[in-house]
Parts: sequence; structure tokens; C-alpha cells
Amino acid sequence: MSEFNHILFTSPLYWVIIITCLIIIITYKLFGAKIIGWFGELWTKQSLDRLPKDKYIIINDVFIETNGFTHQIDHVIVSRYGIFSVETKQYNGFITGNKYDKNWIRHAGKNKYYYTNPIRQNYGHVKALSELLGIDETKIFNVVCIPSRAILKIEHDGELVRYDTIVDKVLSYKEEIINNVDEIVKIINSKNITDKSIKKNHIDNIKENIINKDPSKCPKCGGQLVERNGKYGKFIGCSNYPKCKYTDNK
Repeated sequence: MSEFNHILFTSPLYWVIIITCLIIIITYKLFGAKIIGWFGELWTKQSLDRLPKDKYIIINDVFIETNGFTHQIDHVIVSRYGIFSVETKQYNGFITGNKYDKNWIRHAGKNKYYYTNPIRQNYGHVKALSELLGIDETKIFNVVCIPSRAILKIEHDGELVRYDTIVDKVLSYKEEIINNVDEIVKIINSKNITDKSIKKNHIDNIKENIINKDPSKCPKCGGQLVERNGKYGKFIGCSNYPKCKYTDNK
């Protein structure tokens, strides 16, 4: 070992850098999706904060229960011009689909990754708010915000926006259709569940439903199922390969 290498490998700073890099890599592997999702919601929240405070009331992280089902809504905006249910999704890559598809597809080379259609998902939130508030769902607007630079080829009717255009989207509704804004805000706040154990059960149920019911998810580990090219033609395999070797040749 050269004198330089000896000094380098015995330097405390060298090992601090190595350990720090390892911690960052491990943390990203374990919590990368949550971290990216958190930033997406933060960027959307910062954009919504530009709305006039005297006309729009924003309630973040709304968690409600209707008809025995729980719903977690990223942001609810209440105004005289309507109620907006905002779902944030932090996607990357090239995404295709339409508002009616059960799943959207992310294309990565020859592989395809399937995601639950957020417009359909958020429509469930619209229905839940309508039930909770006793308001016709035509007065509650479905808004899905994609903060990332993903390339989107999605057929929709205006539900899909970027974080830098979401304020313009909300402000485009100018007809006054809500006359009891304060009462609605009071109802949402009073019904907003803050019990962490209930929220945990909600997340656990989602994971169980994804694994057991969603055909786009691997039944072994819950990973995304992707289309691959094999020796004998195309097949469906788990995106977590080689850790998970599940395949479906149907």
C-alpha cells in the first residue's frame, strides 16, 4: 500500500464520507418512494399557498370515513366556486393511459410498469366528500397534480395538471356555487381522523388489497408486474427480480 493510500484509508474523514454515502444509499432504497412522494406533496402545497386566502381555504392531509370505507385525500380546497379534491402523484418517465383506464403504464425501455389510475382513485375521494358533506358531486372537482417532469400521454378532461398550473386550474372556476363555506370547513375538520392507529390500518388495508386484488401487482411481494422478453417470447414478471422471481406466462 502506498503512503497516500495508507493516509487516505486511515483518515477519519474518509470513513465518515463512506459511512454517510452508505446511509444515504440504504435510506433511499428503504424510503425513496416515500421521500419522493413527500416532496411532491410539499411542492403542490407550496403552489396552493398562492391562492387568495380570503377566498380559498386549504385543508391538507384529510382522512375521512364514509360507509365503512376510509379515504385519505392530499388536499381539499373549499371556496365559493366549488370544492376541489386534490391528489398528488410523483411519477417519472413516460406515462400513457386515459381517465377511464384501471391502470396507467410507465414505459421504461422494453419494460412496462403499471400504476393505479389516480383520476379514478380521486373520483372515489370526490364521492366520499359528496357523501360526507351532503353536496352534489358536480360541485366537487377532481384534480390530480403531477409535480414531476414525467412525460404524460394521458387522455383526460382537464383533471390532470402540473404543480405550476394547479393555481390557474382552481382559479378558472368562477361561478359561485357554494354558499356555506365556513360550515363545510367545520364539517371536514370535525370529521378529519387524526388517530394514527386508524391511519395505519388504512395503509395496511391498501397494501393488502393491492397484493390480493390488483392484477398489476405481484401476488408474492406486491411489486409492479412488468412485461419482459424471454427466450420463449414475452412474459409477465416482477419488477423486483432477482429478489422476487414470480412470473406469469398467461
